[in-house]
Amino acid sequence: MIFSLFKSKRKIVIDTSVFVNPDVRESFGLSPEEAINEFLKIIKKTKNFEFYMPSSVLKELMYFIEEKKLSRDFYYLIRIKSPDKHRILCPAIFFYELVEEMRTRINKGLRTAENAVRSVSQKGLDDTIKDLRKKYREALREGIIDSKEDVDLIFLSLELKAALVTGDQGLISWADKLGIEWIIPNKFKDFLLSSTR
Repeated sequence: MIFSLFKSKRKIVIDTSVFVNPDVRESFGLSPEEAINEFLKIIKKTKNFEFYMPSSVLKELMYFIEEKKLSRDFYYLIRIKSPDKHRILCPAIFFYELVEEMRTRINKGLRTAENAVRSVSQKGLDDTIKDLRKKYREALREGIIDSKEDVDLIFLSLELKAALVTGDQGLISWADKLGIEWIIPNKFKDFLLSSTR
């Protein structure tokens, strides 16, 4: 059939966590550089995929690695593309749920701070601050999209109708809400290897 000759490639958007989160990258390598170079070695053998990364995520990735240690194939095999923020349409429910979730989290953060103030006399100032930082981060940041990089990943996945690969639970949660396909990060290497057979 003629149309099978022009079959489009499956698009995949990649998050920094695939290479820098130790729990996610372990199947690719011990360090971010090792993980990226192993990933590139595998995707050279695949023919059915196109890989994308928003420029904001690339910039974030460069905080963790030395660019000169990257394989020369990095920019050839991974397309750097930001979402078209002026044209992409986003359902209103996205903003409704985001605002609702932020309000809930701000209230949790306030209760966390109040409890910390009450515990200063028992724990001491330094231990209270340490405990407050941990609990405040959990209340406000875990399980939510909390950066422009996160938003770029969501919007690029929507724009390209691409699968998202991330170890970030907030991104996975929002991908589910918006009907974006996502790939389990711990199975990503097996997923890629199965396409090279």
